[in-house]
Amino acid sequence: MRAAVPTDLSVVFEEHRSFLWGLSYRLTGSAADAEDVVQETFVRVLERPPPRTDQPWRPWLVRVALNLGRDLLRHRRRRGYVGPWLPSPIETGDAATLPGVEARLASGETTEGRYDMLESVSFAFLLALEALTPRQRAVLLLRDVFDYSVRETAEALDVSEPTVKTTHHRARRAMRAYEGRRVLPTRERQAQVREVTERFLAALLAGDARAVEALLVDSAVALTDGGGEFLAARRPVSGADKVARFYVGLTRWRLAASTQIEFRSLNGVPAIVLHTGGGQDRLAPLVVTHLDLDREGRVAAIHSVLASGKLTALRRSAA
Repeated sequence: MRAAVPTDLSVVFEEHRSFLWGLSYRLTGSAADAEDVVQETFVRVLERPPPRTDQPWRPWLVRVALNLGRDLLRHRRRRGYVGPWLPSPIETGDAATLPGVEARLASGETTEGRYDMLESVSFAFLLALEALTPRQRAVLLLRDVFDYSVRETAEALDVSEPTVKTTHHRARRAMRAYEGRRVLPTRERQAQVREVTERFLAALLAGDARAVEALLVDSAVALTDGGGEFLAARRPVSGADKVARFYVGLTRWRLAASTQIEFRSLNGVPAIVLHTGGGQDRLAPLVVTHLDLDREGRVAAIHSVLASGKLTALRRSAA
């Protein structure tokens, strides 16, 4: 016979919500999906609670959240996506920690894995995870971000320990390209990104395509995620010259006197946030542009997120 569920689940919710949200966000790359996973996990608590509610809740909650998150990933890949897919921007502040997203163990200590908390929400890391299968993604996160043991990972995913080891090996192999260009989001790196981003924005506002191009590597690529909702390039724009002309032209066309521009720390580094007003010609009212720098400090990629479903975390924090 099942043990009774505690009458006040608010204590369980408050204790584990942040951890589950951080895990689910890294698993799906979507703030909205992470919120859905957390809410559905606690719905399961009410509908089908674990057999032993007198034991620690986190292992069971993690197992449920991982199953839900992997189902979302599979569904997303089956239905496809209009144009380039980019992660949801989330607020990370100026500190090298993540208030409200920080992953903590039951003891209250912060996890220490191969990838730290800030790096593991960066656009570069989340985009690299897209090359992994849902199971590989879950194993890599548990082992290399949340510092789970092989046994704990096997229990969380309901697979054997040899399966965890094999999956982990394949996941790390798929991350080799990321490892080759990996740059940690240190204070110095954040300051460098801010300085380059300011120069990039100034060149755009001046309409100076050559100045923009000078900031880019020759193979620079621009990805714009409108999700089919707003006007955006449905294919990557490649090459420094094309990327520079694309963004200068876009700035001339989009910016109006009422446009508000601000810098915010998103996914570990400063990013440009444009409040354009929108409302006509399928123009997005809110746009986030993030620069991905190489190790020499030149812009290797530009990511612009326009889809409203990707910006729910920003809208909520700005409210």
